[in-house]
This record gives sequence, C-alpha cells and structure tokens, in this order.
Amino acid sequence: MAFRLLGYEGVEVINPEGGKEDAEEEAHRGRWKQEERESYWKMMHKYIGSDVTSMVTLPVLIFEPMTMLQKMAELMEYSYLLDRADECEDPYLRLVYASSWAISVYYAYQRTWKPFNPIIGETYELANHEGITFISEQVSHHPPMSAGHAENEHFTYDVTSKLKTKFLGNSLDVYPVGRTRVTLKRDGVVLDLVPPPTKVNNLIFGRTWVDSPGEMIMTNLTTGDKVVLYFQPCGWFGAGRYEVDGYVYNAAEEPKILMTGKWNESMSYQPCDMEGEPLQGTELKEVWHVADTPKNDKFQFTYFAHKINSFDTAPKKLLASDSRLRPDRFALEKGDLSKA
Repeated sequence: MAFRLLGYEGVEVINPEGGKEDAEEEAHRGRWKQEERESYWKMMHKYIGSDVTSMVTLPVLIFEPMTMLQKMAELMEYSYLLDRADECEDPYLRLVYASSWAISVYYAYQRTWKPFNPIIGETYELANHEGITFISEQVSHHPPMSAGHAENEHFTYDVTSKLKTKFLGNSLDVYPVGRTRVTLKRDGVVLDLVPPPTKVNNLIFGRTWVDSPGEMIMTNLTTGDKVVLYFQPCGWFGAGRYEVDGYVYNAAEEPKILMTGKWNESMSYQPCDMEGEPLQGTELKEVWHVADTPKNDKFQFTYFAHKINSFDTAPKKLLASDSRLRPDRFALEKGDLSKA
C-alpha cells in the first residue's frame, strides 16, 4: 500500500547504503508501524509542496531528545580545527582547517530523528568544553529563527539559523538561508560559510536517510580566498554517498590545495598545481577524522551529543529558559513517550 500511495508500485527499491538484497525488507521497515504510516500519510499529504518548519504538528515518536538550539552547538565538537586555523600561518591551509570543521558536523546531522522546535525566548548554554562559551536563543517563532554565539581564545562564531523547507510527501528538502561567520582572533580574519541544502529521504516509507548534495562555500572575506567543496549526491547502490571533493582557491580563483574525503569519516588535503593536479613530491594528509561513537545508541547520538544534553556542561547559574529543562525533551530522554 505504501508504494501505491506514492505511485511507486512496481518500481525496484534500492537500499542507499549498499546492495539491494534486503531492499524490499528495508522498504517496509522504517520507524513506523503500518497503521501509523497510513494515518500519518493522511494527515501530511495536504502539506506537499509547503514549507513545514512552523506549521505542522508532528508525532513525538520521530523526535530526538534535543532541541534545535542544542543541535546548533554540535558544531563545537571539533572546535580544535578552528584553533588550528587561527594558529596557521599558511592562508590556504587555514581554509583547509576551517572548512573541515564545517564538514565535521555532518556526521551528527545524518541522524534521522527530528530535534524539538524551540519556543521563542528559549535558550541553550554550553560551558566546560575546551574553554568554549556557547549560547543560543530562539529569536523568532514565525518563521522559526535561532541565533548563536561561541567564543574561546582563538575564534568567535556567530550564526543566525533559519531554514526553508519543501515537503514532498516521503521526503523533505531543507534549504539553509541563515548566516554563519567565524572570526579568527590572531589576525582578525573573517570567514563566511554557505552550506549545501539537505534532503531527508523516506520520511514515512522505508529506511529514513539523509543526503546533502551540492556545494559548500567558505570565503575569507578579509583576503578573498575561498574553498569550494562539492558534496556528491547518493547514486544507485549508494555510489558516491558521503563523498566530498573540492579546492582551496586564492583571490584570483586559482586552485592551491585539493581536498577530498567523506563527511561521515575523514577529510584530507594535498597541494596542487594550476590545473588542480597534486604537486609532485607531496602526499595526501589527513586533517580530520570522526571520533569514536557509542554502539547501538537509541538516537544515534555521539558522545558529544550526550555531553550537550548533560548538566555537566551547563553553567553554574543555568537560565530557566534552557533547553535541558524542557519537560517534553526530558520525558523523551527518559523514554516516556506519552508524557513527552
């Protein structure tokens, strides 16, 4: 019935994580029971083609015990890369470190659970992590918009998080339209980040999975240098999934360093010539590698995600508006879905 509803009856189903021997089974798995899928589809089909960021009531069983304000803080897991960018003398290698930092969060963003929408005035504050102070606040309800600020001795990070979405039935396109700026303190260099769009596939039918095909661009607004990285779309049988490739360019748009890797695994770099080919006598060097993660975690949280939810990372004087104190989020964390 699932495929009849979507017009997919008779179409071969492909498991994006690899082979197709279990594709039919995966198509009927997901997180929904059959009766839940059908009732949810009846509720949601009227929203096809719409921006659903603030207009749809969703069942708690698709949520994770974290708010969007907390999810913004996940960019701080590999903040040491920004420290190294600040310390770096080479302007192009500086962009290698900074763009790898921007890519590192995508491992966490592949989680298919939805974070809670913050209410206006809600806040989240992270302390006791690598000397960083991070605070975020929900500053608009319609449309939903959050603002965040992080700082340590090496950098300041400012973000206005605003999303546009397009609901397509069994998938959701997410377009980031906010602004992200990083200032490296040693030289006062300002970096601007434009991330790629994201697509959430198989929301109701089949195994839910996330892809972010398109370009990520980080520009040094001080010098005009930039890095352009292309996130490969997932092809048949998972071909190209997770792969990221691109170059660091100087202000004259000449390639200086090539970058390659997978956003769920690691990134590496190598100096290149004007044609973008690796320079002779150089080798590919790893700049970032994903940290170990808990096994069989219910919400696919990383160790850092658990740290974000913990009161161990809260300041001594915690604001009453902090996301950690939300009763619905806390109930879901404890496994009480009805209360959540």
